Amino acid sequence: MKITGLESIHVDGGWTVISYLKVTTDAGLTGWAEYSGHQAIPGVLAAMAPRVIGKDPRNLNAIDASLYQLQRPAPGSLFQRGSGAILNACLDIKGKALGVPVYELLGGKVRDTTELYWSHCGLFRAGFPSAFEQVIGKPGVRSLDDLKRAGEEVAAAGYSALKTNLIRFEDPTISSMMRGQPAMNLDGRTISALIDQLTALRDGAGPDVRLALDVNFNFKVEGFRQLARACEPFDLMWIEMDMPDAGSLKVVRDSTTTPVASLEMQLGRRNIRPFLDAYAVDVAIIDGQWNGLHETMKMAHMIDAYDVNVAAHCSAGPLGALMSAHFCAAIPNFRIQEHEADVMPWHDALLTEPNQVERAQFVLSDRPGWGANVDEAVARAHPGDNGFSWKRG
Repeated sequence: MKITGLESIHVDGGWTVISYLKVTTDAGLTGWAEYSGHQAIPGVLAAMAPRVIGKDPRNLNAIDASLYQLQRPAPGSLFQRGSGAILNACLDIKGKALGVPVYELLGGKVRDTTELYWSHCGLFRAGFPSAFEQVIGKPGVRSLDDLKRAGEEVAAAGYSALKTNLIRFEDPTISSMMRGQPAMNLDGRTISALIDQLTALRDGAGPDVRLALDVNFNFKVEGFRQLARACEPFDLMWIEMDMPDAGSLKVVRDSTTTPVASLEMQLGRRNIRPFLDAYAVDVAIIDGQWNGLHETMKMAHMIDAYDVNVAAHCSAGPLGALMSAHFCAAIPNFRIQEHEADVMPWHDALLTEPNQVERAQFVLSDRPGWGANVDEAVARAHPGDNGFSWKRG
C-alpha cells in the first residue's frame, strides 16, 4: 500500500476554521485527520508531501523519522503540527487496514469512556453574542447574569467541570487579550472582573461543578502569580497558562495553592522535558492534533514517569474530539478531556458517524480507524477557506 495524495478541506466553524487532511492510497483506503492553522499548515503539508507520497502509510515509525528531519532546525514548530496531521491520518488508514480502532494501535483501552469538561464557557458567546443567537439559537453573553445562566446550562448538561477565559464585560471583544500589550502587566480592574466572573459561574453551575481558568500567555510571572492567588478562594480545578521558560512557571506554581496546568504550546517530548524536570506543572496539557498521537503517546508516557496526569487539549471540531478520545482512552494518567459544547448547526453532520456523548462522557465505538470519516459533501457545503466567517459583536 502506498500514499498517493494529500488534500486539505477547510470548514466554516463560525469563530474558527476546522481543517481536515485527507490522505489517499492506491489500496482505496482513505485516512482522515483534523488540524488547526488553516493559513500556515497547508504550506507545511505541501513541503512534506514529497517525503510521504509513495510511502506505506502503515509504517508510521519510518514516516515519523523522515518528517522529523525537516523540523530539526526548529523543533516543535509548525512542522510538528504538519507531521502530526499526516501521522494521524496514517493511523486511521492503518486501523482500517487491520480492522481495528486506533486505540488498539495505541496499546488498547484503559477505559471505555472519557470524561469531558465544557471548554471556553462564555468566551465565544461574549465575543459573538448576536451570531450565537441568530445562527446557533443559544443566548449570547453580555453580562454577569448571562454568564451565570451559562453556568446553569453546564450543570444541567451533566458536566462535572468547565473552563473559562478572562472576560471584561465593559469590552468583551478583548476577552483573554488583556490590556497592557506588549508589557502584559496585570491591573486591579482585571482582577476584580475575574472575581466577579468566577462568582457568577460558581453561582450558576453550583458547588458540584469544578471551575478552571485559562489565562493563556497574556501576562508575566508577576501577573500570573497575582491571578493564581486571587483564584484560591474558588478552589479551581486548575489555572492554565503558557510560558516559554520552565523556571518561571515553577515560580508561579510554588507561589499558590491553585493547581497549575500548562505545556499546551510545548510541542514534542523533547520540549516538555525541561518543564517536567523542573516540576513546574500539576496537570500537563497536550494536544493530539498538534503533536500527532504517535508522538503524544510518547509524551504521555514520559509525563506519567513524573506522576503527572494529562488533560487533553482539544479546541476542535468533531473529528478532533474523536481523535482526542482515542488518545485519552489509551493512557493510564488521564485527567479529563477538553470539549467544545458550543458548536455550529452542521457540526455533528461533518462525520459519517456522529460522536456519542452521554452526560459529559465520550463513548468510543469499536469501528476501525477513528470509527468515522469526514462527510465531504457536508464539509464542502460549508467552506472555510476565507477564514472566520463571524464578526465580533
